[in-house]
Amino acid sequence: MTDVIFNKEEDVISPVNYAMDGPLCFYDVLADYFVQVPESGKPVLDMIVQLWSQSFASHIFSLLFHKWMFEVHLDNPEVLLRYSSALVQGATNVFWIDIQTNTRRFQSIFRYLLDDVALDHTRLNKIPLQAQRDMYLLLSRFILFYNSAGKVDSFLKQCPVFQTAFLVGGPADIFVNELTDQLQKLKVEPVLLHYLSEIKVLQGTTSTIQVWN
Repeated sequence: MTDVIFNKEEDVISPVNYAMDGPLCFYDVLADYFVQVPESGKPVLDMIVQLWSQSFASHIFSLLFHKWMFEVHLDNPEVLLRYSSALVQGATNVFWIDIQTNTRRFQSIFRYLLDDVALDHTRLNKIPLQAQRDMYLLLSRFILFYNSAGKVDSFLKQCPVFQTAFLVGGPADIFVNELTDQLQKLKVEPVLLHYLSEIKVLQGTTSTIQVWN
C-alpha cells in the first residue's frame, strides 16, 4: 500500500499524489487503494456492514468506498441499493460537516461524484435509478458550496429525467427546488454569503436563464 503514498524510487511523497484541491487526506489514499486492490477492502467493508445500524457507518463507507462503488461489479441488486443509499447518505453527512465548519475537507469526494459520476453516465448507470436520483439531488444542494457553479450547465444537461410523483418539472426546476431548500437550512453566515455570491456567478449562463425565469 505504501506504493500509493510513496514514490517507488524515492522515499518522498510524489507530486502526483496531491489531490487537485490540496494535499491528500487518508480517505483519498485508501479510496484509491481499494480501487486498485479491491480485495484489500473486504475486511473493512465487512466491519462496516456489521456496524450498519450505527449512524457513523455511512460516513466511513462514503469516505473509503465512494470510488470502489463504481469500479467493482456487484451482482446482488439489494446489496447494490444498500451500498448506493449508504454512499449518498454518508456523503450528505460529511458535506454538512464541511458546511457547519465552513471548510472543504471533503471537496475531493464531491468533485469525484460530480465530475466522474454525475457527468459520466457509464459510472452513474451502475447504481439503481433511485440512487441516481438521490445523487443528483445531493449534488444540486452542494454544487455552489464546492465552487462548481461553472459546471451547472453541464450538470443540468446530463441530469436524467426522473419520472416520480415527488419530482415535478425538468432538471432546472429540480435544481432550484433543492437549492432553495438548502438556502433555508443554512445557519452559518459565511456559508450563506458564499452561496449567494455563487448564485451571482450563475447569472448570464444558459442554466440561469432557464432556472430563474
